[in-house]
Amino acid sequence: MAGFLDRAKEQAQRGLTQGKQKLDDVQAQRAGGDLLKKLGAAYYEERKGSGSPDATQRALQALEAHIATNGDGFLHG
Repeated sequence: MAGFLDRAKEQAQRGLTQGKQKLDDVQAQRAGGDLLKKLGAAYYEERKGSGSPDATQRALQALEAHIATNGDGFLHG
């Protein structure tokens, strides 16, 4: 009986770990999407004349840092 409980506990732990990983992935994708929107808004404002190249550059750098950490999967999905 103890072996069964150990295996059940192990499977439950694996499920929790996989669930947390999936949640982290979804949160990273959302954050990437938000950064991409900010870059688009900064670029639009710059082109319209109400924004600055510095704001666009900062938004681009934030997006590139996110991609370096989390990958660019949010761009393809």
